[in-house]
Amino acid sequence: MKHIKTYYKLNHETTKEEIVIEGPMPSAELKKFHFHEQLTAFRPAPKQFAALMSIADFPEGRIIIARTADTIIGYVTYLHPDPLERWSEFNMDDLIELGAIEIIPEYRGEKVASTLLELSIMDEFMENYIIISTEYYWHWDLAGTGLSIWNYRKVMEKMMAAGGLHPSPTDDPEIISHPANCLMVRIGKNVPEASIKQFDILRFLSRNKNRSMREGY
Repeated sequence: MKHIKTYYKLNHETTKEEIVIEGPMPSAELKKFHFHEQLTAFRPAPKQFAALMSIADFPEGRIIIARTADTIIGYVTYLHPDPLERWSEFNMDDLIELGAIEIIPEYRGEKVASTLLELSIMDEFMENYIIISTEYYWHWDLAGTGLSIWNYRKVMEKMMAAGGLHPSPTDDPEIISHPANCLMVRIGKNVPEASIKQFDILRFLSRNKNRSMREGY
């Protein structure tokens, strides 16, 4: 499968200023901007910026950014699931993961995250993918937002819906370890039925492996 990326750009009005949302961005373009020092949800900002530049140059990797004139203040990433995760079990070329989405505190509540997601699926090629996002409550900024777990999940679901992702059942042990955790999924209109069936097996991998063991396979 040849991964095709089409660049999109739009201006987004906030109560502070007009910002730019654009992508997918190659690393050569990303390095032209300053990466805001408050983008630290996953690792220190310099290390996270280095990770984004690496992802940007993967064949399937996509980095969409929100920026002021010279500073990245938010981003979303797409790439194949980590090889150590169950979602890479079948090496599905048409399965990609929304791996991270982050906005600096100053711009939260300005619909930056939902606009990042909206722009990310403007590319018609995204219809060739099953997109997943694994949501774990221990990654949520409950302290910074002041929201309860369930109110945060409501906000998160609304935001993800802007990118066409919706909750989907699974027996993944980490996800079912807490009722607030969830698997979010978007299945593109061009995804073949064989991939959808394979993904259904993947969603319930524990159940299917146990069944195979019982039946002697």
